[in-house]
Amino acid sequence: MVARVGQKAPDFAAPAYYRGGFTNVKLSDYAGKWVMLCFYPGDFTFV
Repeated sequence: MVARVGQKAPDFAAPAYYRGGFTNVKLSDYAGKWVMLCFYPGDFTFV
C-alpha cells in the first residue's frame, strides 16, 4: 500500500474513536464524501 500525492488514497481499515467508543472503519465506507484523517505519529513516545 503506497500513498502518492495527487492520487486517490488506497483503501485501508483502522481502529477509530467514534461517539464515545472504539470501532473499526474503512476508507471505502466514506467513498464520495469529504474525509479528514488525523493521527499522532509520536503519541505515547518520549520525543
